[in-house]
Amino acid sequence: MSPRRVAGASTGVVVGFVAGSLLTLALQGTARLLERTPIPDAGPVTVPEEPATFLAWMPGGMPDGFRETVGEIPGLRRAVVVASDNVWLTRSFTRQGEVVDDPPDGFEIPLEVAAVDPGEYAPFLPPADRGVALALAEGRGVLGESSAKLRGLGDGAVLEFAGRRVEIAAILPDELVGAHELLVSREVGREIGVVRDRYALLQPSDEPTRRELAKRVRSILAPGTPLRVRAPGDTPYFRHGDAVLPPVRIKELFGEFAARQGRPGFLILDPEWVSTHIATERVQILDRVTCNVALIPQIRGAIEELVALGLRDTITGYSGCFAPRHLNRDPTAGISHHAWGIAFDVNVPQNPYGAPPDQDPRMVRVFERWGFVWGGTFVRPDGMHFEYRRAPAGT
Repeated sequence: MSPRRVAGASTGVVVGFVAGSLLTLALQGTARLLERTPIPDAGPVTVPEEPATFLAWMPGGMPDGFRETVGEIPGLRRAVVVASDNVWLTRSFTRQGEVVDDPPDGFEIPLEVAAVDPGEYAPFLPPADRGVALALAEGRGVLGESSAKLRGLGDGAVLEFAGRRVEIAAILPDELVGAHELLVSREVGREIGVVRDRYALLQPSDEPTRRELAKRVRSILAPGTPLRVRAPGDTPYFRHGDAVLPPVRIKELFGEFAARQGRPGFLILDPEWVSTHIATERVQILDRVTCNVALIPQIRGAIEELVALGLRDTITGYSGCFAPRHLNRDPTAGISHHAWGIAFDVNVPQNPYGAPPDQDPRMVRVFERWGFVWGGTFVRPDGMHFEYRRAPAGT
């Protein structure tokens, strides 16, 4: 049986994940946990208001030893450091043992999996959902709500990773799992390959501004370390790489593929998925464009507006869209959004990765109106890069 696939929506309106820890802490009892014992009504209960939660992350992950030194940040009440990596799903089963995901021979399905220390994670959950931490400590896992819907799995389902099975104990809203597909304990994470600390959630004991807290975090980092700190309400995704869509949302919109490793840093995708989701068409200025079929109309619309505005010369070179590979061609990194055919690069010689970006701001504004995020705004600039972020303005 082929792996479960979700057809890509053609530039439909993206309903963003509700995120930000102020809302997170206001949610009450959102998890569906197996064998949860009802608690008798004991009368009114008062719960002290939780402090605001901030997000801190760095490109490529947190530096070695950050989790051990995070407690040295001045004025910090508590923190949880979240590890996240791409893990390869070999099969999945319903609670009744029926096979759901069963990729073709030689292929596996990439899942973005997070790992936390259950005790550190529990205070960041609504009080009624903190029993999830016990399930994590017992070796079970938690699916994000979008992930559960995408897979068609619920409580009691089992996910298999190269022989290691993880039973699902609960489903949590996406904002409580950093929009990850699966959340496990650090112990289980190490067993299945989740080892890289990617971001931290921080609760200060006072009420600093974002800039003030960023300065405190920098006090434990090496000088010049790129850092992004977000305050509640700053971003829809309280996770690393929050400027772009998380993989689970990309899968919902543009389809999920199975793959296997190719030459170092590259992937070989299931040919059936490629034939269904990837196409080559001619677009003005860019010439032949190979992208996700759902995205080509959006690219074409942006290019046509550039031409209409007399901005044809703002693009002097196009370097491709669909490229099944890891980020920066690093086999230990996550999967590039080029693998879904939803990102493209232009004017590469003038915009090397990590250098100050050099794109015409008029061209950038057109692409942003058409729903693309520009890599020139990333913590580590990628000025050549544009990728899908939302439907075009006004649709």
